[in-house]
Parts: sequence; C-alpha cells; structure tokens
Amino acid sequence: MISQVQKAIAPFQKELIAHPLYSEIERPEHLRTFMEHHVFAVWDFMSLLKALQQGLTCTTIPWQALGNPETRYLINEIVLAEETDINLYGVRQSHYEMYLDAMVKAGANTKISTEFVSEIVASKDIIRTISKTELPETVKEFLLFTFKTIASGKPHCVAAAFTFGREDLIPEMFTAIIANIQSRFPEQDLTEFKYYFDRHIELDGDEHGPMALKMVAELCNSEQDWNEVTETAIQALEIRKKLWDGILEEIAMSVAHT
Repeated sequence: MISQVQKAIAPFQKELIAHPLYSEIERPEHLRTFMEHHVFAVWDFMSLLKALQQGLTCTTIPWQALGNPETRYLINEIVLAEETDINLYGVRQSHYEMYLDAMVKAGANTKISTEFVSEIVASKDIIRTISKTELPETVKEFLLFTFKTIASGKPHCVAAAFTFGREDLIPEMFTAIIANIQSRFPEQDLTEFKYYFDRHIELDGDEHGPMALKMVAELCNSEQDWNEVTETAIQALEIRKKLWDGILEEIAMSVAHT
C-alpha cells in the first residue's frame, strides 16, 4: 500500500523538487526572505513529531510499554536528533535553534518567528492564535494545516503529514535548494545554513525516512486509513507548494520595486 501512496503523490513531489523558487534566490535579500518564511516550517515540524511521540509512546507516569518498539525507537530517535543534535561547533542544540543562528549570520529577521513562538506557547487556542497573526497568508495556511492535522486525533494522518510532507521529501528537496544557493553566494558565509540542510539530508535519507514509511504502514488498519493517508500526504505537499509560491511572490515583488 505504501507504493500506491507513493505513486499517487509522485507528481506533487516532482513539482516541489523542480519548483522555480530555488533558481530565483539570486541575491542575499532573497535568501533572507526564504529563511524568514521557511523558519516556521522548521519550527512546526517539532509539533508533528511531538504529537506522534505523545500518541505512540508513553510520556506519562507510571510508564508502560505502548505500541510497536520500532515505532517508539523511530520517534524517540528523531526527537533526540531534532532537539539535541550537535551543531557546527560541536555544541548540543535543536535544529530550530541552529536555523535561527544561521538566520542571524545571514542577516535575516528572527524577531517575528521568535515572538510568534512565544505567543503560541502562551496561547490556549493555537488555531485561533495562528489565524489572527499578521504572518504572510501562505505561512498561516501552512501552520494551520499542521495543527489541524494534529487536532484530528488520527495518528495515521499525523504520520502521513510527517512522513510524506517532511521526512520522505526533505532529502531531494533540500538538495535542490542548497545546490542553487551555494552556487549563487560563494562569497557569503552560509556554513551554518548549509550544515542545517546537510544534517537533514543525511538523517532523513539514510535513517528516518525509511523508518517513517514503516510507521505509516503499521498505523493503517483499513482501506479508509490508507485513503486518508494519501489525502493527507497530497494536502501536505500542496500546502508546501503554496508556502514556496508565497516566498517566490514576495521575492518577485521585491525585485519589481528595485
């Protein structure tokens, strides 16, 4: 059944991997625009992962063995890597914090994203808080999709968004991004930015991606589950494309005004 899902979503994945955004990041200010939008996807990834950790492992006391040990291992392994990886300088840091540091080095604005995260953490209604923010519409749509998927309470749908919208997609997509950016900014210090992408490509391609596919298969118990997985996966890819479209549009507007 995994192969059928992969066949159904292949056109959407190809569209993302070949998205025109990558070739339009031509100046440092374009890169900063990309980072200021993309940082929200870096951040909300952890909520998808934590939703799976809460639903498929034991995070309460007293402890008990829940679910499949392989799935528990996958989730806890990714949490470990995402929350406490080794950064470029040999220090423990989350990937979100690594990305913020890379933004600072590139001269991108981190205030909007950090203030937003603080507001969300203090919020009692995540969906409402996202809806009323002044973030770009495509960023808000991306975040709303993530948290509405989590709120559905369907682990196989959360796993579908996590696997096909993130883990299974990231190696090829990030390779396309970093290849274009490196060739355009040889004079700019993007070592931290490149390190973030390289870590995801390495971890997701070699380990996490294949394990996440197994997790989806284990969570599907009916034809309806598989249909919902396919639908969620397509929606995750479509909402990512909208995010990329939004960044591309903002870059085009900045070019038009110069």
